[in-house]
Amino acid sequence: MQNQSARRAITRTLAVLFAVAMAVFIIGPLLWLAVRAFATNWTYPNLAPDGWTFKWWELVFSDNALGVAVQNSLFFAPVTVLASALICLPAAYAFARFEFPGRRFFLIGLFAANAFPKMGLFVSLAALFYTLNLMNSILGILIVHLLGTVVFMTWIPSAAFAAVPRSLEEAARDAGASKLRVFSSVTLPMALPGILVAAIMSFLASFDEAQGTYLVGAPDYFTMPTQMYTLVLNYPTQVAAVFSILLAIPSVALLLAAHKHIVGGQLAEGFQIK
Repeated sequence: MQNQSARRAITRTLAVLFAVAMAVFIIGPLLWLAVRAFATNWTYPNLAPDGWTFKWWELVFSDNALGVAVQNSLFFAPVTVLASALICLPAAYAFARFEFPGRRFFLIGLFAANAFPKMGLFVSLAALFYTLNLMNSILGILIVHLLGTVVFMTWIPSAAFAAVPRSLEEAARDAGASKLRVFSSVTLPMALPGILVAAIMSFLASFDEAQGTYLVGAPDYFTMPTQMYTLVLNYPTQVAAVFSILLAIPSVALLLAAHKHIVGGQLAEGFQIK
């Protein structure tokens, strides 16, 4: 009994230590950013900032270059999601409902764009983009962003379509509904949560994409992630902290919105080959 009690106490202690360590590594940097964003200066070995100010927030919102970067991010991310949905959702439905030669091969092949270091892929694309006059163009940036969304927008909706019971669709057909009516009134509503999760993950992938956007779009097009390079090199640390908070807000908000479906298994089920 004593040995079991000691083991339980050790297990609980280790669990608490692990939770504290995770909190330090995850919440710690966020708290550091929050303090830095309002600090006039923070000199070692002081445990608290030397003073507090809103000057850095005013600087960020008054800088035209930073405003343009925000506008570009809010343009490219939704357009990327829309284009990805138009391209990938029909493929996702086909993967879910039809058996054809090479189906598993093509499904696994969708990971090819994310299976290797992306910078090498982007450098290879740059050579092709120069030939096609896609460098420093909106279309070139959209193509780069699409590469990061194909997996999410194909695999997760494919699992969502496959999870719709065929018996419900057959019952609707027996009641006289056309194939289009069955899809719009039965299949699509039941698959919609998975599609929404895929759209949110695709939005975040596009919103946070930096390397390819910088390589293809600079110096004509800067998004929020690529603008961070300039902030880190040329601005005070406090400005970078403010911009980091602004960059994190959409990600946190969308992940909280999709929390129910992600925890419920939609995201995990989307990456199962059946």
